[in-house]
Amino acid sequence: MRRLRPWALVLGGLLCAAAAAAGPPRSYPHSAVLDGAAAYRLRWGRRGSALAFRLEVRTRGYVGFGLSTSGGMASADIVVGGVERGQPYLQDYFTDENRVLKKDPQQDYHLEYAMENSTHTILAFSRELHTCDTNDKSITESTVRVIWAYHHKDMGEAGQNYHGSNRGTKSLRLLNPEKEEVLSASLPYFDLTNKDVPVPDKDTTYWCQMFKIPVQHEKHHVTKIEPLIQKGHENLVHHILLYQCSSNLNDSVLDYGHECYHPNMPDSFLTCETVIFAWAIGGEGFTYPPHVGLSIGTAADPQFVLMEVHYDNPSYTEGLIDNSGLRLIYTPVIRKYDAGVIEAGLWVSLFHNIPPGMPEFVSEGHCTLECLEEALGAERPAGIHVFAVLLHAHLAGRAIRMRHFHNGEEQKLLAYDDEFDFNFQEFQYLKEERTILPGDNLITECHYSTVDRSRMTWGGLSTRNEMCLSYLLYYPRINLTRCASIPDIMEQLQFIGVKEIYRPVRTWPFIIKSPKQYKNLSFMDAMNKFKWSRSEGLSYNELVLKLPVNVRCSKTDNAEWSIQGMTALPPEIERPYKTEPVICSSSSCLRCSLFLTLLFVVHVTASTIGNIGPFV
Repeated sequence: MRRLRPWALVLGGLLCAAAAAAGPPRSYPHSAVLDGAAAYRLRWGRRGSALAFRLEVRTRGYVGFGLSTSGGMASADIVVGGVERGQPYLQDYFTDENRVLKKDPQQDYHLEYAMENSTHTILAFSRELHTCDTNDKSITESTVRVIWAYHHKDMGEAGQNYHGSNRGTKSLRLLNPEKEEVLSASLPYFDLTNKDVPVPDKDTTYWCQMFKIPVQHEKHHVTKIEPLIQKGHENLVHHILLYQCSSNLNDSVLDYGHECYHPNMPDSFLTCETVIFAWAIGGEGFTYPPHVGLSIGTAADPQFVLMEVHYDNPSYTEGLIDNSGLRLIYTPVIRKYDAGVIEAGLWVSLFHNIPPGMPEFVSEGHCTLECLEEALGAERPAGIHVFAVLLHAHLAGRAIRMRHFHNGEEQKLLAYDDEFDFNFQEFQYLKEERTILPGDNLITECHYSTVDRSRMTWGGLSTRNEMCLSYLLYYPRINLTRCASIPDIMEQLQFIGVKEIYRPVRTWPFIIKSPKQYKNLSFMDAMNKFKWSRSEGLSYNELVLKLPVNVRCSKTDNAEWSIQGMTALPPEIERPYKTEPVICSSSSCLRCSLFLTLLFVVHVTASTIGNIGPFV
């Protein structure tokens, strides 16, 4: 009988040890169906510095998967695999700006499992978050536009089979998906939904409806809130805000809904200033952490709430009737802390504006040191703890960051999305809760692109207008609902040469008195008349970021902290923000290193064995 060589025994032992170290079969805690027919399911999970994927696709041909900045095929990071004649294959590709598919010289996607049955192909593979490959896209906590495709035939040597209509894109947050918590199916819930709301045939409509919280007289905690979007209206309903209203209202306000921000809307709507929840397009349900809940049922809790639904109807479709809303799941088991929401950023106003033709323009909304000093100093000197953030902008938005300063020193970003997608906005859970202390500064930094626009973009409610907001979920709840700012408008107008406006101001937007070229124009018309160039836009951007700001520092029931309306100077900060250096690692290189290490160990071990003689 032929004896095994000593090095073979050692190598076998090392490989067995490595296999044992790999642990049990992989699990994929997160999943998403990528297509409308439920034929393509993605599962994924973090594996240290890598991400593991599993594709389950209803096809016996090839399966394509990729990461794209734009959501299209241009300049994308792509992997294609399948099982052909019983043999699995997986290839790392990329596309250039002309969407030409090319094989990547550095193969960073690694096949772990492949299977094909009579209906489906299943592929499991992994990739490092940050590789050393310029053709790969780094995976961060920002939004990721996933692209997908499949075909009923495999990728043969004869060339590529075009996927046809079996393709699409979906925005996901691969490193910050919703935290799943197993909730009892028997937990009670109530729905807040619109009833046959006629959506007007106009670009933007905000519809408001008052509701009474059905849980009264005893404290409960809401543990999860889910969107109830009417089927087929996924692109019509852009966002939903839930406000706490005055406790002095009565049931007479429940009779009907009305268009928000309208001259004829009910006065009761004006008492609803405190945001208690926010949902935006593309977002899923939100589950509160186990130690926190949204309190309902006591005198301090909301009894009447206003649900504001933003309808986006750019095609002016007629005859739309909507019944969307929210589901609130609650429990009588009281959690340790009550959750609160702070709206931070730029107060929505025409004083926030962006010149046309700008590839990048940065706006900043300040939750000022002065507001946090007063509110937290009075209510919670030990600070509040932020556990989730929703970053919000409109169509021109490209990136949003929430910057945090303590004692003048910048901390790690509270939240960010460098690949902001207008059609995918949801709360980001923080990896670690962040304490905000009296005297801290928070800056919501929004990056916009207006290269395709010929007129000014104004802060406002329409999706063609802009916003720059952050919604902070935190505990314990304090009496601070809004911490925002507005830049000074007169210094903005001085940039374009405005010298004087008519006073007293009797019209809005107000009217310019001099110089002659702007006389009797509104300030909006004057800003549009100015001949903006990119260099002028850059100079204007530098000016705006240094202007004094008007502080917005609000309590519930339309009350205000004393700092409200005061002028403050923005802090001196480093611009642009310096991102933390990314440590890239090629999984190919790592595997090579492991292989070389194994060979080295085998060589040394075999040499040692050789020196002590053969086994007996």
